[in-house]
Amino acid sequence: EQFIAIHDEADIPQTRLDRDAGNGMSISVGRLKYCSENCLSFVGLSHNTVRGAAGGAVLLAEQLVKEGYIEP
Repeated sequence: EQFIAIHDEADIPQTRLDRDAGNGMSISVGRLKYCSENCLSFVGLSHNTVRGAAGGAVLLAEQLVKEGYIEP
């Protein structure tokens, strides 16, 4: 749905509220702040199980099928 969700609120992302964004496949980014001309600070939150290990494996398998390395 939305790979990266950017929030304007000062207290977002929060683990309890935002970990399941996009059914766990979205990355929530917030608290963006310019530190200097060449520096940007932010907080990013993703679901480690869904977006990380399990989700990454599924995405990799889908890509391998798409490129013809394995058959569905």
